[in-house]
Amino acid sequence: MERVEIKDKRILVIGGSYEGINTALSLAREGNKVYLVESAPGLLNETVLLDRNEPYKVFPLNELKGNENIEVITFSDISRIEKSKDGFKVKIKKMPERVKNEKCTALGECYRVCPVNLYDEYNGYLSLRCAISHFPMGDKKYYIIKEVPICQRTCPIGLDVRGYVGLISDGKYKEALELIRSKLPFPGIIGRICPHPCEQKCNRGKLDEPISIRDLKRFVADNAKISIEQKEIPESAKKVAIIGAGPAGLACAHDLSQMSYKVTIFESLPVEGGMLAVGIPEYRLPRDILNMEIDIVKKMGVEIKKGIKVGKDISITQLLENGYHAVFIAVGAHKGLKLGIPGEDAKGVIEGVYFLQRVNLKEKIEIGKNVIVIGGGNVAIDAARCALRLGSKVKIVYRRSRDEMPASNEEIESALAEGINIEYLTAPLEVVINNGAVSRLKCIRMRLGDPDASGRRRPIPVSGTEFELDTDTVIPAIGQTSNLDFLKNIKGIEISRRGTIIVDPESLSTGVKGIFA
Repeated sequence: MERVEIKDKRILVIGGSYEGINTALSLAREGNKVYLVESAPGLLNETVLLDRNEPYKVFPLNELKGNENIEVITFSDISRIEKSKDGFKVKIKKMPERVKNEKCTALGECYRVCPVNLYDEYNGYLSLRCAISHFPMGDKKYYIIKEVPICQRTCPIGLDVRGYVGLISDGKYKEALELIRSKLPFPGIIGRICPHPCEQKCNRGKLDEPISIRDLKRFVADNAKISIEQKEIPESAKKVAIIGAGPAGLACAHDLSQMSYKVTIFESLPVEGGMLAVGIPEYRLPRDILNMEIDIVKKMGVEIKKGIKVGKDISITQLLENGYHAVFIAVGAHKGLKLGIPGEDAKGVIEGVYFLQRVNLKEKIEIGKNVIVIGGGNVAIDAARCALRLGSKVKIVYRRSRDEMPASNEEIESALAEGINIEYLTAPLEVVINNGAVSRLKCIRMRLGDPDASGRRRPIPVSGTEFELDTDTVIPAIGQTSNLDFLKNIKGIEISRRGTIIVDPESLSTGVKGIFA
């Protein structure tokens, strides 16, 4: 095979193996600028067995080090590669070394006192090593491989769980809250409603019970007090408009205000909080806690304008024309999905998210004495428990088994304890109408087949098992989507088949400059 000559180019070589080093040297000798990227802290992470007569090959590190055309980037990963006009644009994520090598005396005392035991990935995970690694790339070089505990890796935002739990155990509540708030602006809210997947992975659970990570977050949020002073954003600061005062909009505003942007949130509802305020019942999330943490965002210089619907009262184009440098779309998912069965538009059929919104806004809503909620998520459970509190007899219909229910287990247990009956492996076929209103729900029994794309076993109808349930109110709660009608006339913004805005996964930018989602 004929070798293709490459000259006077900038070339990226991924991998500091024997082949990677030789390839980099070969390309550099031809006059190319070469970037050699290796995920390990050094290039001596791999020993290459060649043959019995020459068992180990010496890496040409001295030549590599002396070649001005080669830049070695260790302890780094390629996070993104995309095509550009002149070639490729590459994003490299470099890990922190955590050691000041210029102050290191190479006595090795750190090895002996390091309290961390890690499985040694460079020995096939067959032995243990400490967190300190030494890679003699010509000069002495030391790194600390920071072990990230499973609870932190499981947390969607990567909270330093071990850090704040340790501070709480030492009685340092204020420091624990400051550590949490450095990444999570709403510890009191999340400390009550988080589904806490970290606890399911907690190593302590292998011994007895998982650490109550979520409840500890709630405890420190309720008991430690941090003074937040009113922040004044200068008028000369760049302005950003956010559409939606829900959790995403508020978190974005919080972070932008920390970077001294002047942020205004436009909210169509008469209250702040989005689904936190109109989706989650007050018995789960007390409004004083919600309002207190929203007030902290306001103190940081964020302005929230309620009762303004973007697309009707003002357009995104007008926002950009009125001096806003950027717009972030965070409208939430307040539109319930359709069941796709006959009779679902009849009087007495109420969308789950709409029902919860009316209840939480304390607006009048009429339901019957026998309510059936369709679905197995937290919206379904919340709707059922709210209907029960309004005096109705409530039943939940779910097409899979208890094990497949996406709702949190504690919410399911609470619903059952309150007397709500759950019909598992049952799917609706038709809303039966009598005199223009709901009278019964026709259903069919299901069995579980192979797992589907969600990882849950696919429900399959069992022929001949149709039956009817008496009801006068049906509340479908099988999922939600966003109402994005206000984006129809904006060229460049694409909507996916799932009804979400297509954005760049790194920057969250849409196809229109200045608009993010």
